[in-house]
Amino acid sequence: MDTTPPASRAPAPGRPRGHGDAPGGGRLEVERPLSTVLSETLGRRDAARPRDSVPAPAGVDAASPTSASASTSTSAASSPTSTSDAESGIFSGEAELCPEHESELDWFCCSEQKLVCAHCAAVGSCAGHTATPLAARVTAVRNELVDVCEKIQLQASRIERFISQTLTAKDRALQAEASKAREQVLAQVSMVREALDEEEQRLLEGVQREEERVEECLLTQKAHWNQALANLAQTRSGLVHTLTHTADVQLVTCVQEVAERVEEAEGVGEPCDTEQLNLNSSCSDSKLLRGLWASAILLGPKAYGSADLKLDEHTVSPLLSVSDDLCTLTFLPKKARHSPPYHPARFDYWPNALGSESMSSGTHSWVVDIGQSGAFKVGVCYQSMERKGSGNGPRLGYNGHSWVLSHYDGDFSFCHGGKNSPIQVVKRPRSIGLLLDWPSRTLIFYEPDSRAVLHSFTHPFSAPLLPAFAIADRSISILH
Repeated sequence: MDTTPPASRAPAPGRPRGHGDAPGGGRLEVERPLSTVLSETLGRRDAARPRDSVPAPAGVDAASPTSASASTSTSAASSPTSTSDAESGIFSGEAELCPEHESELDWFCCSEQKLVCAHCAAVGSCAGHTATPLAARVTAVRNELVDVCEKIQLQASRIERFISQTLTAKDRALQAEASKAREQVLAQVSMVREALDEEEQRLLEGVQREEERVEECLLTQKAHWNQALANLAQTRSGLVHTLTHTADVQLVTCVQEVAERVEEAEGVGEPCDTEQLNLNSSCSDSKLLRGLWASAILLGPKAYGSADLKLDEHTVSPLLSVSDDLCTLTFLPKKARHSPPYHPARFDYWPNALGSESMSSGTHSWVVDIGQSGAFKVGVCYQSMERKGSGNGPRLGYNGHSWVLSHYDGDFSFCHGGKNSPIQVVKRPRSIGLLLDWPSRTLIFYEPDSRAVLHSFTHPFSAPLLPAFAIADRSISILH
């Protein structure tokens, strides 16, 4: 057996030091069975220490604590520089003696966790305590350390397997998944880009055709009215000449000729502007572009709009109550209704209320929690919308100054000018989102959870708009 200490063994020639090599060049003990390491170490220690022995004094029972103490004391006296125990593998320097009994400390008091002599354990200060021979205690501690070292060895083996197998496999899987994700992104973007290129070409061609049509109409109109001007100028010149150069007698007789010329001038008619002379805005309208544009905004950080949007309490109908934070409207039963102070902006008949934020530029979005309300409206209206009376002027969706999404009796519809356009909803939404883009004059109603567009339209809004609300059942709230 090789008794060379593990730290003094050099690594095999040509083998690089790995993570299992000790700083001195040997392998870490976690790679070898612990029983082998201990056996070799104890064997080297037994071979290195002197073999002096002293017989136990006559009359002392080696099995009794007193005999063991006497034997130990005699051994310590004859060989003060070393003590040993072949079973436990104890190997230490000069043995310590009990200061009270001058005996070797070869017992361990478990109660006080200290070394004692046999006299202390039997009749001394530790009498009655739980005590065990030092050799047995050392053996127990060593066995415990063996268990700990074996657990560490197993843990190290698991870590090595985790590094060499799991992490390596994860790294390969990561590269494959990342490559697949990149390919998917590129494929989707390429598809979107291709569709956008085609849509761009289609829309530009449509705008070009519409521009050419309007230009042709303008040229035709210019030619027609220029000719009309020339005819009118010629007719007027002729009449002026007749008026100034015709004698009275002849002027009386040419009344018929003058009447014909006047009729000819009147036949030219009056010029008027028509829609044929305007570019049709639908030529640039695209559901694809509008959907992508809306998605870019709705999926961004501004999907829930400005935190400054509140309800204008001066517009709240007496049929409604408004929360302290000016974000929730609740329909009031008759017995709970009140008479708020008069205000010119307040709706006095219909259960309406308006937002406090005026919109005349930029892009705006806000979300309304509709809860379990069975009757409500959300949308926009002009600031100039009527507020008083029971007619359609102050009734949201029934005039030319308001545009709302309405829910009543389980049905959704878009209302404007008294006309209702049904909206198909697969599942009743928990909230309704509104997106107003002033530059393009586009209003979109959408479902925030799925970002699905419920309804969208464009209109040449000509005045600032306000968020508009109406409720005839339960409550609705502005979300931030």
